[in-house]
Amino acid sequence: MITAVGKRRADVLSTLKVSPTPMTIAQIAARLEVHTNTVRFHLEHLEESGQVERVQPHQHTPGRPPQLYRAVRQMDPTGPTHYRMLAEILANGLATDDDPAAKAAEMGRAWGRTLPQPSASPTDALVRMLDDIGFAPEPPDDGRLRLRHCPFLELAQIRASVVCPIHLGLMQGALESWQAPVAVERLDAFVEPDLCVAHLGPKGDK
Repeated sequence: MITAVGKRRADVLSTLKVSPTPMTIAQIAARLEVHTNTVRFHLEHLEESGQVERVQPHQHTPGRPPQLYRAVRQMDPTGPTHYRMLAEILANGLATDDDPAAKAAEMGRAWGRTLPQPSASPTDALVRMLDDIGFAPEPPDDGRLRLRHCPFLELAQIRASVVCPIHLGLMQGALESWQAPVAVERLDAFVEPDLCVAHLGPKGDK
């Protein structure tokens, strides 16, 4: 649902987009029949988000020239997104591989290896990483790391054979990259409706 503020901001942006030349605040206000302060307020936000930019005016007369604005020619970064669709396409594509779980796990490991070296201990860093992603991890206990939420729940419920190995590989790749003394041996998915369990063990143990 678009709010009144959102609609007005969109009107300001649309006015600049259709204008063949940069416009002043007064010109935009006149076109939209609103106060200049209203236009200034929305321009500040549009400029911060990179959708509008100021243009250096050509000085032809004495005095301070008015600020000119124009729309940045680009796709709207605040427009609608459909990452769920992209995730489903990728997951469905992986599912057709000869060994989808192995391929998915390796993709997860490759991504995990790109994570920066943490300042905390590897285990603490792993918990923090999973928490940032949205897994709601509990502190490790007896070599078990309990995950109370899946940030990809809807997709995992229909493509667990792909999504869960990616999560396993992500944890494994991160610990490998951090040269941690521990490793994630396996991930038991949905052992309870609100619980997945990652099993930790000394690095190199089978």
